[in-house]
Amino acid sequence: MSALDAVRARQSWSKVDDTAPSREELLTYVAAAGRVADHSSLRPWRLIELRGSDREALGAAIAKAEGDKSPSSKPLRAPLLIAVVASFRKSEKVPHWEQEAVASGVAHMLSLLLDEAGWGVLWRTGSYTRSKAVAKAHGLEKNEVLLGWLYVGKKPAGKKPGRRKAVDARKLLTRMPKKKSKK
Repeated sequence: MSALDAVRARQSWSKVDDTAPSREELLTYVAAAGRVADHSSLRPWRLIELRGSDREALGAAIAKAEGDKSPSSKPLRAPLLIAVVASFRKSEKVPHWEQEAVASGVAHMLSLLLDEAGWGVLWRTGSYTRSKAVAKAHGLEKNEVLLGWLYVGKKPAGKKPGRRKAVDARKLLTRMPKKKSKK
């Protein structure tokens, strides 16, 4: 399958089975995803692997962030969650927004690689990603922000992925506007 075919076939999977890639398999994909464009090669990102009881701890942190008494069950919807962290580096040339874009690029590349390998992936975000309780649960430093989680599991047999509308590239790819001539 070509890269173009893999990208065209990618879908979000909100429901997955209880099987996930092994740590060794995941390391291979992370190493490849880390090849995204990265101005000054700062590697301003890191990923946190959440399996088993880690997901329950995250559910408790989300509940605390949202003021709920019961732990959130959202983290239990996939056997593997991968927290995507922008880990800002000091740089005169590379602003924080660009470093966050690199971390997002790694997450997207990783989701494409996992999808192409047959795993169901959904990138989940929420207002609680920037909460103190959730940051503390992930052990984030002051120079880090959580961008969300990739929920990963086996694509269930006979199930379909989430719906995806076609992209009208003609509306989204424009040209630089011409200068208006003065009359």
